[in-house]
Order: sequence, then C-alpha cells, then structure tokens
Amino acid sequence: MNPADEILDIVDEHDRVVTQAPRGEAYARGLRHRCAFIQVRDAEGRLFVHRRTATKMVFPALYDLFVGGVVGAGESYDEAALREAEEELGVSGLPAPTYLFKFLYEDGAGHSWWSAVYEVRCDLPVKPQVEEVQWHAFLTEEEVAARLGEWEWVPDGLVAHERLRAFRAAG
Repeated sequence: MNPADEILDIVDEHDRVVTQAPRGEAYARGLRHRCAFIQVRDAEGRLFVHRRTATKMVFPALYDLFVGGVVGAGESYDEAALREAEEELGVSGLPAPTYLFKFLYEDGAGHSWWSAVYEVRCDLPVKPQVEEVQWHAFLTEEEVAARLGEWEWVPDGLVAHERLRAFRAAG
C-alpha cells in the first residue's frame, strides 16, 4: 500500500478521535493525528540514530533520534510503537517498548500530532528497512551531542529529545 493511502485517526486538541483520513490528506491539510516515538538503545546503552530516506513524506533525508511513525486508524499507541520499532529496525521479537509520556507537537507550519514517547532496548542485530532508513548507527551520548549541532535533524524528534531529557532529569 502507498503510505499516503494509510488511514489515520484524526484527533482533537485532547487526543480524542473526531474522524479518519488518508495519511496524504492529513499531511496536506495539516490534520492532527497520532505518532509514536521510540528511543532505541543497544546492550551498551548507545542510541540508535538514523537518516531518513529522501522519499519520506515528512522530513525527508533528515537525521532522527527515534524510530517510529504514525498510529494507524484504530491502533493503540502501544501497538504502533512495537510495530514501528520492529519494522524500522528490521527485527522481530523485540520487547514491548516502555511508554514514558505524551505531548502535542505543533510547528505552526501545518504539522500537528500527538506524540507518545517510548523507550526500548534492542539486543537483536538490526537490519533497518531500506524504504525508511538511508543510514544508521548506534552512537554514544557524547557522539550524539557532538552531532546535534552539525547534522540536520527532524524537528519533531528534537522536541521529543529535549522533552525526554527534561522528563529524565525530573526523575
């Protein structure tokens, strides 16, 4: 199926479903929907970082600190988090990602989605989806920090990253 044809739940400012629409229409019209963000660490605690392919509908060819994506119509955040993590990492048998928090992402330029943030440890060898991931590596916190000012990152992922740092700092 063409990703633009995937049916999404369209939600209000309180994350209540108000209608459904194809993903392409949701993006074109700036309709608020749901997404899952999953921070992946390996057994050594390094972060999975990747560069999105140039064919992605939103934020093509940018770097990302999370795997994840849209929540399909009728799908829960938890279901989407596991599905998206396994798809993007190219693994099966991943433990269920741990839900951390949710926030409303709005950039003022027509992008608006409720964003559920998760974390998961992946001890499996990854083989990321070639349709989704152009490049990937597991990087240390120091390596990520050094690249934050150098690489062009997906804006929603940067917001999620900052919120996750604040969440962890609040303990």
